[in-house]
Amino acid sequence: MFNIFKKPTPDIDFSSLEVDIHSHLIPGIDDGAPDLEIALGLVRKMADMGYKKLITTPHVYQEYYPNEPDTILPGLEALKAAVAAENIPIELHAAAEYFMDEHFEELLEKKALLTLKDNYVLVEMSFFGAPPDLENYLFQMQIKGYKPILAHPERYLYYKGNIEKYQRIKELGCLLQLNILSLTGYYDRAVQQNARELIKEGLIDLLGTDLHHDIHADKLALALKDRKIAKLLEEYEFRNKELFA
Repeated sequence: MFNIFKKPTPDIDFSSLEVDIHSHLIPGIDDGAPDLEIALGLVRKMADMGYKKLITTPHVYQEYYPNEPDTILPGLEALKAAVAAENIPIELHAAAEYFMDEHFEELLEKKALLTLKDNYVLVEMSFFGAPPDLENYLFQMQIKGYKPILAHPERYLYYKGNIEKYQRIKELGCLLQLNILSLTGYYDRAVQQNARELIKEGLIDLLGTDLHHDIHADKLALALKDRKIAKLLEEYEFRNKELFA
């Protein structure tokens, strides 16, 4: 287990992670950056915080954000062009954050998922309850050759206090990606407690920003001044760089 309560070292950035695999930067296609100017500003802030590579992940949720490659990839190219014109030293890619529902099942059947790298796919589920077919979704993803990563598991509070649920998801071959801001209490205290417990149990594989807007960016910058988070970045073996650099 990792002890996040030891005396830490301050003044650190996110360069040890190098890569962020969860953000919402493609302009105007989900609840993230609304336009190119704001998206560009967010990318600049990420570079300033030490990131070298961003794999941005727009929502694919048929009921609210029916995105597909034809909406995601052109937006990525426009953002990349703007970043290059501004000489911001960061590498940009795009995948998606897939909501696990019937539409996801259809995409999975067609093998039509955008991957982060090497067939890794970021998925999420409802904050109100896990899908009844969760285990089957994770199993079928791997049958199709995909490697699932569950976004922000600490925010699924119906699993709070039940570490066995998270262990089962890991046993099914799914990696877990925790949101940095969950550790600060940004969402709420219960999420913060759950995040700390998952870290202590060593169940988290990846640390992500889930960046949507300037408030998130500013809170991430403040998180770097948190002594516990600084120590965590120094000592916990997150796999961002290993898997996605």
